[in-house]
Amino acid sequence: MATNPSKPIVVWITPCHSYRPSFSSRSLGLNYTIKSFRFDDVKKPSFIDINPNGSVPAIQDPNTDITLWVSGAIYQYLEEQYDTDNRLIYPTLKEKHQCNQWLHFQMSGQSPYFGQCGWFQHLHPEKLPSAITRYANEIKRVLGVLEGVLAAKPADAQWLVGDKMTFADMAFVPWNFRLSEVLLQPWDEVWAGTPHVRAWHERMVALPSWMRAMEIRARLMDEQGLQWNGVPKGIETFTEYEAKIAAGET
Repeated sequence: MATNPSKPIVVWITPCHSYRPSFSSRSLGLNYTIKSFRFDDVKKPSFIDINPNGSVPAIQDPNTDITLWVSGAIYQYLEEQYDTDNRLIYPTLKEKHQCNQWLHFQMSGQSPYFGQCGWFQHLHPEKLPSAITRYANEIKRVLGVLEGVLAAKPADAQWLVGDKMTFADMAFVPWNFRLSEVLLQPWDEVWAGTPHVRAWHERMVALPSWMRAMEIRARLMDEQGLQWNGVPKGIETFTEYEAKIAAGET
């Protein structure tokens, strides 16, 4: 088993977002606790003191006195600090840097493009078909990159690096999990032309650690009365939500 911190690592999230740290922590069996708070408060001093960028996730590890934000940095920290039996990492030079390569691709390629598609598809105050098309095409391009790599591997090689799931694979799960909502397409249509990516994704979302993270997510969203996109029930648009936040009405 991984080295377990004696004091729980504090994972800061808003209920709709940022389940990478809990997915990783639960996969490693780490001692952690979730601090769930309202999206309204991400730019307020109490959280800005933890993350000056005012975004989730963030972690505080009392065992090392380290505070970190940005999910990629959190992934690397948790694995390097606590995955002492190399369950989700490789200690070898080649594989170690290949994992880091895929993590950087997820942060620079998947996350911003998928996020922008979600924004223009659902939350932007006016419909901009050209922006929606651009980012939807980028989603397909990123999925195509992954498909080409996974399809070229031997039949018994099911992961991006080596012969086991690593944090590099896991980093892609949260956004891929929401693709049907982001693209406004049925699940089967989302994966058209990328059967290897679909199989890879479905291997990971079947893991107990992921399913438990989603159970916690559903409970926390229900406690705050949130819709699937993180906007409170009864509020139709993100612009309306922002206006209510600014007016102190939420």
